[in-house]
Amino acid sequence: MQKTVFTPRLVSMMFCAIFQAGVTHADTGLPAYTPAAGVSGTVVSVGSDTMVYLVSFWAVAFKKLHPQVKIRIAQAGSATAPPALISGESSIGPMSRRMNEKELVAFEASHGYRPTEIRVALDTLAVYVNRKNQLGGLSLPQVDTVFSDTRRCGGQTDAVRWGQVGAVGDWADRDIQLYGRNLISGTHAFFKDHALCKGSYRKSLEMKPTSMEVVNAVLAKPYAIGYSGIGYLRPGVRALPLAARNGEAFVEATPENARNGRYPLTRFMYVYVNKLPGKPMPVLEKEFLRFMLSAGGQDIVTNDGFISLTADQVRGELAKLE
Repeated sequence: MQKTVFTPRLVSMMFCAIFQAGVTHADTGLPAYTPAAGVSGTVVSVGSDTMVYLVSFWAVAFKKLHPQVKIRIAQAGSATAPPALISGESSIGPMSRRMNEKELVAFEASHGYRPTEIRVALDTLAVYVNRKNQLGGLSLPQVDTVFSDTRRCGGQTDAVRWGQVGAVGDWADRDIQLYGRNLISGTHAFFKDHALCKGSYRKSLEMKPTSMEVVNAVLAKPYAIGYSGIGYLRPGVRALPLAARNGEAFVEATPENARNGRYPLTRFMYVYVNKLPGKPMPVLEKEFLRFMLSAGGQDIVTNDGFISLTADQVRGELAKLE
């Protein structure tokens, strides 16, 4: 896993990049971040590829407030976070899914207690098609018939051509090309659980090691379909509106539809930390998490294409740090 060290030049370049498209403000009730004095040390982040830019932008802004802090990032997939936290290789573990029971048990076996889970953002997991694809949307049972041959969500037949999910004209007989994330990805696991009803992926799925590579594949292939976080939306691809069940209206992957629960593939983004029960969290990790959950940190969430937490949600997460 490649590690990123934030040099002053890189910090300046990335910090400017956060705001090039203009600032999008989060909930006005979120707390402002007041930097504590004398914060120093090294933060090591190992985990989610989906969150790599988000964590990087947080790190850039945090380092400007605390110049004595060093930050190293190695984010290949959510499945890398638990073992790194268990071994002490990392100080924080970003994940695009919740730790599963096997991972929690392994952590507890090593440390005698479970890790602390902090929700830091909301995300909509998008199903991407090429911009030339005029399909109006898909239901989750249809998504299942496209990506899985087990069809646990109730589909009647496997969908291997676009006409089988509603495409017309020249598109109807075109084979569907499938792209998704690799086995260590939290996005891979979340999609399997929630879009495939815990079924198996089709063997023709081409797995990519990063979220951006999935979207780039869909961009390059007119008849492709893939899944990735909405933060990776770019010109040349479309995020299909989705419906939870056949016959229901399709719902766009917007922040409003994520917050009100209408979009069916909505998920939280997490950061896990090793915190002794009943003991204060180490100052450096606590300050970094306080910044993530502040108004400024949540502005970065929205600027990176994710969805900020509400003030009520933030208060609940901040209480876990004490």
